Amino acid sequence: MSTTNPNPTPYQPPDTTTTTEKPSNNINTTPLTNQSTDHDDPEKQSPPPPPLPPCAEPKNTFQSLSFLDRFLAVWIFLAMLIGVLLGNFVDDVGPALHKGTFFDVSVPIAVGLLVMMYPILCKVKYESLHKVFREREIWVQLGFSIVVNWVVAPLFMLALSWAFLPDEEGLRQGLILVGVARCIAMVLIWNNLANGNGDYCAILVAVNSLLQIILFAPLALLFIRVISPNPTAITISYSTVATSVGIFLGIPLGAAILTRFTLLFLFSPEFYNRKFIPIIAPWSLIGLLYTILVLFASQGKQVVHQIVSVVRVSAPLIVYFTVIFFATLLVCRRLGYKYEYGVTQSFTAASNNFELAIAVAVAAFGADSDQALAATVGPLIEVPVLLGLVYGVRWLVKRRGWE
Repeated sequence: MSTTNPNPTPYQPPDTTTTTEKPSNNINTTPLTNQSTDHDDPEKQSPPPPPLPPCAEPKNTFQSLSFLDRFLAVWIFLAMLIGVLLGNFVDDVGPALHKGTFFDVSVPIAVGLLVMMYPILCKVKYESLHKVFREREIWVQLGFSIVVNWVVAPLFMLALSWAFLPDEEGLRQGLILVGVARCIAMVLIWNNLANGNGDYCAILVAVNSLLQIILFAPLALLFIRVISPNPTAITISYSTVATSVGIFLGIPLGAAILTRFTLLFLFSPEFYNRKFIPIIAPWSLIGLLYTILVLFASQGKQVVHQIVSVVRVSAPLIVYFTVIFFATLLVCRRLGYKYEYGVTQSFTAASNNFELAIAVAVAAFGADSDQALAATVGPLIEVPVLLGLVYGVRWLVKRRGWE
């Protein structure tokens, strides 16, 4: 066995014990690091969780919002309250605000609308919009949007105006004007707050603007003069409609395009997106709050003194905004649209061009008419209702999930 003992030294190469011991040593030392990496790696390599819908992304949580965004509902209701108080307790506020007009719209309101739209339109990537039109899905969605905006929504408002106001011809006609005027301004705000697709919203706004010039006058005349047991002789000129659209979309859109291409040419996309946009972005909401305050201040006395008429007009408006919004959202979900497109479609369908409706009502029926009152109540109801829909859709989609 001692002869076998020298062999064991060669046998020592069957060093299985030593090799097994070494691996075991390696397993104790290396695996300590390996074990932790092995423990980490599966997590790293495991498939990522499904993406959250845009409205539920961490960057959009309450804590990550700016101070202005975080308490937007509070600021809007404060602006409404201050406006009503100014209109009722400060002498001649309403007439003073209406003294200067810019193409039949009060200058303070016109300034607010332009300031409100400009920052949002600056975010649109005009240089790459042509790529959007290469997708067949966009053309299908555009067709869907045109049907909802120019057939379904105006007819629904016509039905509601007759259902709620059969005995009030003036208020009914004002509501009809609101229903036919498709939104080209505030929809950008609501869409932005709900994290809809900004580029697609800009396309819909542009399409609705062109169609508004063509279709607003004939549709308004059809609903008021033809589909009515007591037809009213009114005249709506194409020039009034075209001017309103050209001013309130053309000026901020042209300024935004010029700004974007100039700054991208002179500087870099990084400067534009990280430096310039954060500086101008808050002005959109400041413009919204200012516009709301001016609107309520200029109409506050009329609203309080004709509270019964205001309440009667409010009921069909609340039904209109809510039903059109959720019906469009449901159809978009069933058709398989992404959240960002579905919510853009819904806010575009539920929003209205109040500045055009007011301008036409005043021009056709007079500033003190029931038609002008109904058109004025439109934005006073639209603002709080659509703000509620922004918060509602974000909560709903976060809960139910929709990419």
